[in-house]
Parts: sequence; C-alpha cells; structure tokens
Amino acid sequence: MIVVITDTSPIRYLVRIGEVDLLKKLYGQVIVPGVVLAELQAEDGLPIVRAGAGNLPTWVRVQSPAKQLAVTLSNLHRGESQAIALAEELQAALLLIDDRAGMQVALERGLTITGTLGVLVEAAQAGLTQIEEVLQKLQATNFRATPGLYERALEMARLQPPALPRRKKE
Repeated sequence: MIVVITDTSPIRYLVRIGEVDLLKKLYGQVIVPGVVLAELQAEDGLPIVRAGAGNLPTWVRVQSPAKQLAVTLSNLHRGESQAIALAEELQAALLLIDDRAGMQVALERGLTITGTLGVLVEAAQAGLTQIEEVLQKLQATNFRATPGLYERALEMARLQPPALPRRKKE
C-alpha cells in the first residue's frame, strides 16, 4: 500500500461532490494531519463536510507530523504546512493538495503531488467514475479552476493512467 497524505481541499471537494470513496478505491488509505481534520470540522464549514469529518471511515488515518515544516510563508496555511511536513516525514508516495503556494513548496521539496482534478482524472482512467459527470459536479461548487484546466482534465482522463509509483523524491 502506498502512503498518501491529503490536505483539506481535495477531501473537502470530494465529499461535496459525493466522490470521497474514490480515495479508498485508488489508494486504499489516506492520512490526514490533525490540523486538516480540524479544518474539515470547522463550524464555518459545510454541514456535509463537517459530518464526514466527524465520522471518518476506517480507511482515513489521522496523524500529525512529529516536526513542523521549517518553511514559514504567510500564504501557507497550517493544514498545508502540516500535510507537507507529514508527507516528508513518512516519505509519502503522493500528497493531495490544491493550494498553489502549497503545491509550489511541496514541489520544491521534491514531493509528488496531485490535486482534486488529478484524483478525478486518475479515477476516470481507472474506470471508477465518469469524468464529465464529476467535473460538472465540481464546477457547481466554488472550486477554483479555469475552463482550460477542466478541458485539460477531460483530455487527460482519456489517456492511459500513469504507472505507479509516482514518487519523484530520491
């Protein structure tokens, strides 16, 4: 089983569109930092996301990093910071993250990343979902992506899936 860490955004949007079980089907288990769980349970969040975070499935494990990320950027939230730190600590095969600043830090640190759209593309390539349907659901949320990015996801979903492992860090 590969180690997959997720930040708040991918799990939040997959819950919102009713596709969170794709994480189990694709990866078997995902690890959520404690701060990310707290963000998912925040009172100002959507009830469906709070309910899911309050009753985690057995394939979601909560674990906080032993050490905090040394990088402190004003535009990097605690959840992203802990997800990156935990991915490094556990030598994760994959980090699920959507935030642009967080993605940049993760890439600079040699981590392999994907986001919500990447998960949906991979699931479509594996025959687990219909890409057009899930992208329509995602577009109905406040998920931020350009029309070109949605088009690229449609194109990529029609290609052969990448061979695992996808870890770039040596």
